[in-house]
Amino acid sequence: MRELTLTWHPSHHRAPFALDGSVERERTLDWWQTWADRIDAHHVHREMLVRSLLVLRALTHRDTGGIIAAPTTSLPEDFGGFRNWDYRYVWLRDAALTLEALIAHGFLRVVEHWRNWLLRAIAGDPAEMQIMYGVAGERDLPERELTHLPGYGGARPVRIGNGAALQYQADVVGEVMVALHAARVAGLGESITSWPLQRALLNRALIRVGEPDNGIWEIRGEPQLFTHSRAMNWAAFDRGVRAVREYGLPGQVELWESARDAVRDEIDANAVAAGGWFTQYYGTDEVDASLLVLPAIGFCEPDDPRMLATVDRIERTLVVDGLLHRYRAETGVDGLAGTEHPFLACSFWLVEQYARTGRLDDAEALLDRLCGVANDLGLLSEEYDVHRHRQAGNMPQAFSHLALVRAADALAAARARGAAGDHGHETS
Repeated sequence: MRELTLTWHPSHHRAPFALDGSVERERTLDWWQTWADRIDAHHVHREMLVRSLLVLRALTHRDTGGIIAAPTTSLPEDFGGFRNWDYRYVWLRDAALTLEALIAHGFLRVVEHWRNWLLRAIAGDPAEMQIMYGVAGERDLPERELTHLPGYGGARPVRIGNGAALQYQADVVGEVMVALHAARVAGLGESITSWPLQRALLNRALIRVGEPDNGIWEIRGEPQLFTHSRAMNWAAFDRGVRAVREYGLPGQVELWESARDAVRDEIDANAVAAGGWFTQYYGTDEVDASLLVLPAIGFCEPDDPRMLATVDRIERTLVVDGLLHRYRAETGVDGLAGTEHPFLACSFWLVEQYARTGRLDDAEALLDRLCGVANDLGLLSEEYDVHRHRQAGNMPQAFSHLALVRAADALAAARARGAAGDHGHETS
């Protein structure tokens, strides 16, 4: 049997020599196996955790360092519906959260590569920073529809480009600052340009700190003062303060402290419902799955009474057949027609919250179910259709896989703390 080898090259260059498919296959397998063997993880879900870390690494461009959200476009969130988007770009949020998952497992080189990519992408003026770029830092990502294509299962429109690139999403600076601080804590030193870039991002956040935004879910409805976005503002200033106080880096620490404390006071005053839970945005009683992130960034403790009330409210209003929706789409907050399926990353966040508050059996059961919806290659999409038992949205999705890593790590850590506590009790 003969092998067919396809090789791409620029048309204006000479064709390269033909590759030996067998040799290249073995070389590729060896590289990935060597990389995976570095992962030190000892918990029940190790196979899925390793697979997820491999996916995150594979979504990272070898040359530029850009980390894409997914390698696909227009795979439908709502089959036959309107919610079809192009995810083949580098969202700063998704990339930063990916870095946190990789940092937790010792992969600092990838972080440094992306940090250099970020500096090139922003290219001088953080005031003009976008929330997403092309894999090489491209800024012009116009969204258009390809009407001549039928779409997956007839789901139209088929889109390329993404109009969200022009949105203001206030949480993004926070995610970037949190990830780069985690890298600093893990031992990655600052370059001559990396800390000045972070200071510039904080100055940008200061200028726009009171503005409504489109939020983590990139709503196409009316901008709001989303609680998650406000909390990420808090996190951005907090990490700036810690960089100065704990690592001796130069910066406007008093100004950042004042801004951080003001945002906290504002959230405490405006983002807690009469029932005691955090709200999706100021002026509503609705909840949002993104609120589950608040303990993870240090805004509050996992067992804060407001957080426990939020979890209870989320369980009552956003859980469908055991999996979690982002928010109630029927409220119209996102400005889009149609509905959507449970969002896998949100369900993984709930696992993490359960683990941090001692609900270990609930965490284990939910994580088992989530790992069970992966396809035969261990890949996860953005959403899951619980009625037809199929994945929905673009895949493989970095957001889902990085959230799986966080959830598995949180549960393993909680189990280890419990075991250590039991052992200590027995020997005391």
